[in-house]
Amino acid sequence: METQPLLNMQGISKSFPGVKALQNVDFDVRPGEIMALVGENGAGKSTLMKILNGIYRPDDGQINWDGQTVQLNSPADSQHVGISMIHQELALVPYLDAGKNIYLGREPQLAPGIVNWRQLYADAQRNLDTLGLDVGVRTPVRLYSIAQQQMIEVAKALSMNARLIVMDEP
Repeated sequence: METQPLLNMQGISKSFPGVKALQNVDFDVRPGEIMALVGENGAGKSTLMKILNGIYRPDDGQINWDGQTVQLNSPADSQHVGISMIHQELALVPYLDAGKNIYLGREPQLAPGIVNWRQLYADAQRNLDTLGLDVGVRTPVRLYSIAQQQMIEVAKALSMNARLIVMDEP
């Protein structure tokens, strides 16, 4: 029995001045599936993923998430449904530690304006442990290799309860 796609993109088209970036693209991802988009530079891979992340809006087509048609008008919309994107350029603050980077802007609070540091570091450690990544949550990320920093980005995506993690040229 075939499972219903978690993500179904149908007839996605996108143009920029003078360039037809995508024309009538269909793309499905099922639960538990790992997909790779492969193509030449300029083929539209990043454009399609930016549409999925709400950075660009398609000119035409439909996006269905878990059986429901959705409008992804911003990265916040994508995160709300369970999509997290890791961009080619890492979005980490080099002088902040791994724990603070994982929860930056989403810190657990004891009360308004009071960060629950114990919970932040415990949750960050749990996400890192899930990946089998042996890094200190209180160590600045600039001290880690690029590969370790990319895995910290994956831990950040997991911390958002992502059901789909999109990586742009990891």
